[in-house]
Amino acid sequence: MSTSPARAAAFDVLLRIEQQDAYASELLHSSQYERLSPADHGLATELVMGVLRWRSLLDAEISRFSDKRVEKLDMEVLTALRLAAYQLLFLDRIPGRAAVHESVELVKRARKGSAAPFANAVLRKLAGRASAAEAASDEGGANGALRRRSTQDPVAEEIGDTEKSESAVELSRNLAHPQWLIERWVQQFGLDRTRRICGSDQHAPAAAIRLADAGTEAELRLDGIDLAPGQLLASARRVRAGNVSRPRAFAEGRVAIQDEASQLVALLVGAGSRILDCCAAPGGKTRVLAERNPGARIVALELHAHRARLLRKLVPLSNVEVINSDVLEFKASAAFDRVLADVPCSGTGTLAHNPEIKWRLKPEDLAELHGRQVAILRAAMRQVAPRGRLVYSTCSLEPEENEQVVVEALSTDPAFRVLDCRLELERLRTEGELVWNGLESLVTGPFLRTIPGVHPSDGFFVAIVEKS
Repeated sequence: MSTSPARAAAFDVLLRIEQQDAYASELLHSSQYERLSPADHGLATELVMGVLRWRSLLDAEISRFSDKRVEKLDMEVLTALRLAAYQLLFLDRIPGRAAVHESVELVKRARKGSAAPFANAVLRKLAGRASAAEAASDEGGANGALRRRSTQDPVAEEIGDTEKSESAVELSRNLAHPQWLIERWVQQFGLDRTRRICGSDQHAPAAAIRLADAGTEAELRLDGIDLAPGQLLASARRVRAGNVSRPRAFAEGRVAIQDEASQLVALLVGAGSRILDCCAAPGGKTRVLAERNPGARIVALELHAHRARLLRKLVPLSNVEVINSDVLEFKASAAFDRVLADVPCSGTGTLAHNPEIKWRLKPEDLAELHGRQVAILRAAMRQVAPRGRLVYSTCSLEPEENEQVVVEALSTDPAFRVLDCRLELERLRTEGELVWNGLESLVTGPFLRTIPGVHPSDGFFVAIVEKS
């Protein structure tokens, strides 16, 4: 039995993520894997994202049957073990024998043949446990509780009293998140919301999209894409079924995959004649700004040259000027009446899409990010015209990257004041754009905050500041 293309691709992607700090979503959609059949690409994606979401739980199960500590294993061997463990514990449709055999073959393929007997022994024991659990389970499948956690919709889920009483340690173990991160969230959001965040992170989110026009929506439906209305925004759509990246409309740039909260951030910038997007790539928010302000001149800055080139390709609109520049050094001929500073951040609000982040991030990283974010915000403030507005945003849940950045940056410039985001949210609701009923749930103090598992989106923070 040879190794399947899907498992080989998943193995290679997971290794690159561990060894090169790459990102799963970028690798899986790279040209290297374009030749995979739709079925193989779907399985590779399921395996990669499943292993990343449940990594600590998989390692705990592997440790039960291994006489070697997982941190002492070669990464190639551990990656193969994780792939098999995920299939055995979470995927009913894959025969256990195939999962075990192919993972052992992957160990050999990686030139770690001396470890093949060890991998085979560990996985056979794990497969035996999974089979025994399947026979005993009323669910009709091994580890049914784990599977329910991995597939249920956390936004719609009702949390029972037993689950509400889970401790941070239990949440960390059962929902595969670093304990230090759980403890921070419990302190900030409470145990109930923290569990919702973690549950959302373990759930493959439905793709949210933005369309160029109504005709594009009709075209997608003819291509077999099943769409549902947006849950936050009237202009957004959610993909219920079908691969939205395959139709011609996507290739032509008339469809953009973009989280609804990300779209909302751009809408909060409002209308202007000169607009600056300080950290623009990959360009989703830039495009919203350009489409909403067709008569405006929009300057999109991007620090990295390759990302600036990608930005020019993805946002070819005539009113957008892409400049390869650091906002800290950028000098404009005139100030801007609207500025967006969507800054680089930890990304802890996007773990459903980017689960590798939770295993890389360290507490000390937040201080470094904070310093960079304060510098970017202060540089962005220097670009704002009198009576102009600036939107500061992150896709982080951490206060060091959000409120604390705004407070520190504004402390040195009394010309700026924080506006209440409710005013802009009310405007969007009056215009029929915002369709989410619980407006107050979107607001913490004067700031906008979306929370995974509470809202149908990634976690975003927004502050709107105005210059006198």
